[in-house]
Amino acid sequence: MEVCREVAVRMADYVRPWGIAGGWAIDLFVGNETRVHSDIEIAILREDQHRLKSQLADWSFQKVVKGELVEWESETLVLPIHELHGNHQTEGRLEVLLNEVENDQWVFRRDMTITFPSSTLFLISTEGIPYLHPAIVVLYKAINPREKDQADFHAVKDLLSDKDRQWLCSALEIHVPGHPWISELGVMK
Repeated sequence: MEVCREVAVRMADYVRPWGIAGGWAIDLFVGNETRVHSDIEIAILREDQHRLKSQLADWSFQKVVKGELVEWESETLVLPIHELHGNHQTEGRLEVLLNEVENDQWVFRRDMTITFPSSTLFLISTEGIPYLHPAIVVLYKAINPREKDQADFHAVKDLLSDKDRQWLCSALEIHVPGHPWISELGVMK
């Protein structure tokens, strides 16, 4: 979990909402490292993209456009662009995922009918490291899940609150109807 601690130190002065995303978010929720990770991602609010760039002024950033990395100048990024790659000469790489929030609700960019209270979008680990809510992380992993996505789902499914399992089940039914994770969540209807 050292990489998460390093990112938290790097982001210590960032005063806007943010959190570790992807598989590391799952590990922060579970409380230990559950698998090997190949990268580190953070999630921020889309509206804060320029604040982050100012915070990490000595970093270079590229945006992902149709699967290709393209230099990000100072333009405001809008959907479908949702991913940045930051690079620093000594601190390495960092993926940044832009998240939509409207009227105090996080909005799933793949289906805008799926929302989640933005007040609980980011949780805090026992070490004080913010991370993206695991139900949202798993929702993103549901389409064509790889082995690591399956592992992440199984690591959290029984640790989610009843309310979060119900939300995830409903979101999966909308986003990927018939997904096997729906029945594995064990939500009574």
